[in-house]
This record gives sequence, C-alpha cells and structure tokens, in this order.
Amino acid sequence: MTKLTALDLHPLYRNAIGVDRLFDRLINNIETTSQSNYPPYNIVQVNEDEYFIELAVAGLDENNLEITQDQNTLVITGAIDVNENLNYLHKGIAGRSFRREFTLADHVEVVNADLNKGILLINLKRELPEAMKPKTIAIGHVSE
Repeated sequence: MTKLTALDLHPLYRNAIGVDRLFDRLINNIETTSQSNYPPYNIVQVNEDEYFIELAVAGLDENNLEITQDQNTLVITGAIDVNENLNYLHKGIAGRSFRREFTLADHVEVVNADLNKGILLINLKRELPEAMKPKTIAIGHVSE
C-alpha cells in the first residue's frame, strides 16, 4: 500500500476553505486502519441524513458489547469469554474479542442500537444545528 504521507496536499488547500482537517483525517485513517476484518459489517445509507451500521456479533449479547461515541469517533467493543478447557477438534466459529472504530462526520449522532439474531444494528442520524443550515443572504442596494 502506498503511503499518502509522501503526497503533498497543500496545493489542494488553496482551492478549498476549511478542508485541511478533512485531508488530515483521511491520512490519519489510512495510517491507523486495522488490518483486521473482524467482525464483518455493513454500512447502509437510508437517506441523506440517516445511516445504520450492521455488525455481525454472533455469540455476544448486550452484556458483552459496549458502544461509545467520543466526538466524531464511534467505538464498538466486544468481549467474549473463551473456555480454554475445551478440546476443539475443529474451531471454525470466531470467538475473540474485538474493537472496531468508525469515524463519523460532523453532527452525526448515534440514535439507538439494537441486537437481533447476532446482528448489532446501530442507527445514526445527522442533525445540523440551525446556525449551520444554509441561509439566503439578501443583497441590498446602495443609493447615492
């Protein structure tokens, strides 16, 4: 994988205002992305402001899962108790603890989370504050 840290993004900064933080986040996410693909997940966009994440967490219940949101980072952790006394002849079911992080856009909040048939469903919604919504600026006329 090519490292983007060698790429100079500063020429792009002059064409956009306030997106330097976006580029910094992009580079940070690429550098810190875990190679683990466990547990598998889906991200679904319901509409422009609503999303949900489906996470396959077979073998875990509400007591083994923790969901936290710290500013723009959503962290889902799962801890599973493994019985080391068992002698597995074949172990094909993943039974391990995990930590999965998602970076959320500004003003995206977790609405709720449900667990059904081994699938953790996390509902997300973006709610812009009134001050952040687009507004029309009236153009006045200066008379001489």
